[in-house]
Amino acid sequence: MLQRLFRPRAAKAAGAALFQAAARQARQPAFYADFGVPDTVEGRFELYSLHVVLLVCRLKGEGAEASEVSQALFDAYLRSLDDALREMGVGDLSVGKKMRKLGEAFYGRAKAYDSALGVQSDELAALIGRTLFADAPQGDVAAMAGYVRRAFAALAELPLETILAGETNWAEIRS
Repeated sequence: MLQRLFRPRAAKAAGAALFQAAARQARQPAFYADFGVPDTVEGRFELYSLHVVLLVCRLKGEGAEASEVSQALFDAYLRSLDDALREMGVGDLSVGKKMRKLGEAFYGRAKAYDSALGVQSDELAALIGRTLFADAPQGDVAAMAGYVRRAFAALAELPLETILAGETNWAEIRS
């Protein structure tokens, strides 16, 4: 009986699994070595955020269960950011302010990616250039934009039930 009481809800477990999948994908060396994403705190934040945004966009408008999983994914992402700030030595009094800024940055990026993914224009490449490659103008923006479109398409092809179970299938980084 106690196991049932303390077992995490299915949505929370799925959200945590999706965050772990996004984090694993964002850590792929090809993003840094082949595309030129800066291997910095900012570069990693942008890659983590991008992959979480792709999943959130996939779950958007898919019903109450998808909304709950999306919120659990976002919560896992925020916990990870909070943990990272604390590991970097940010003091307890400053964590809240920094988390607010990071949350605002995430929401801004989520809105911008959602808009850019919905159109076939140079908007996505421009967004990637401003975010992922802000500190690395020599990065391969076109290749990264191609990956993002392929990743978005791969997630769109996955059955919703698969994603709600916490499973993903990312596109190949290089096509």
